[in-house]
Amino acid sequence: MTTAPRTVTIVEDDAAMRKSLERLLRANGYATVAFASAEEFLQGAIVDGTIGLVLDIHLGGMSGIELRRRLSAAKSTLPVVFITAYDDEATKREALAAGCVDYLRKPFDASRLIEALERGRQT
Repeated sequence: MTTAPRTVTIVEDDAAMRKSLERLLRANGYATVAFASAEEFLQGAIVDGTIGLVLDIHLGGMSGIELRRRLSAAKSTLPVVFITAYDDEATKREALAAGCVDYLRKPFDASRLIEALERGRQT
């Protein structure tokens, strides 16, 4: 019997980074669904089997942190891994307060992302 692949949703406005994340996750056995903005994500539907959300903090339009807050308000329990190229303590505190499995500064080791997603599945 074949099991369906675990799906990770990516919200990243940088096209090259989004493709890179998709390739990385697929190479590690995950299926992916990707969106270029928080607004695009909100218009879509969460795919069955989604185990986590890789969410850029600094998106054009609505921020990743605001998206996380909206998901929390809607009672979503989807584990979130925040990623960012612009790391500062205030943003990190805000992201952690919004709720996340991990907070990764770009560039990050692929293994840290995979570990964070697996940790999120266990919570």
